[in-house]
Amino acid sequence: MEFLLYLLLGACAGTLAGLFGVGGGIIIVPVLVFSFTLQGFDPSVLTHLAVGTSLASIIFTSINAVREHHRRGAVRWPIFVWMAVGILLGAGLGALTAEAISGPHLQKIIGVFALVIALQMTLELKPKASRTVPGKFGLTLAGGVIGWSSAIFGTGGGSLTVPFLTWRSVPMQQAVATSSACGLPIALASALSFMILGWHEPLLPAHSLGFVYLPALLGIALTSMVAARFGARLAHRLSPRLLKRLFAGLLFCVGLNFLL
Repeated sequence: MEFLLYLLLGACAGTLAGLFGVGGGIIIVPVLVFSFTLQGFDPSVLTHLAVGTSLASIIFTSINAVREHHRRGAVRWPIFVWMAVGILLGAGLGALTAEAISGPHLQKIIGVFALVIALQMTLELKPKASRTVPGKFGLTLAGGVIGWSSAIFGTGGGSLTVPFLTWRSVPMQQAVATSSACGLPIALASALSFMILGWHEPLLPAHSLGFVYLPALLGIALTSMVAARFGARLAHRLSPRLLKRLFAGLLFCVGLNFLL
């Protein structure tokens, strides 16, 4: 039964990754926390396990989303390269930060993050395209901050990367596409860090590779890769305003649940 949930979760996460460039982690983490709680996993490790598994699953989500965006010529690769340098450094630091936070406190931090993203989507708060793309140092610094925060929240960084790029006058479709590309190094560096940090944790359930739960990773990966291509195609065809508001409502419920 749990494996069917992981398959469905992967389909939803993949579609969201392609459509919004958000990596799907903002949905994967709360559902995994709920699932792991029902399975009786130890409360002190289940949130870290959910975050690490989410980040590992984004590796698979990102690959197909990026391929579809690249096929349409939407990825700004020069921007990606220098942001990726900062992302790789920031993601490792973010994993260390997350490990230092207790499970219940980490849930509350993720809950606040979900509420902020829900508010931003509901009110359609977007930075105005008022500046040009920064140089190599500026992109690396931005990548470091995004990588650090994404590793804590278990996301692909799209909720920060897309607003940053639109603020820097990158057109929305290119911002979403480049954000999807940035999700790959975020996921790779963060997932590897969570695996290493949780390697000798005695309270983890069977079939865990550090703070990555392999059955959930397999189920999510199987469906997310196909769904990510579908979401990327929708991003180039549809106005996602209604979907964003529905997604915001879901995030609002998730955030309140984590906080209360």
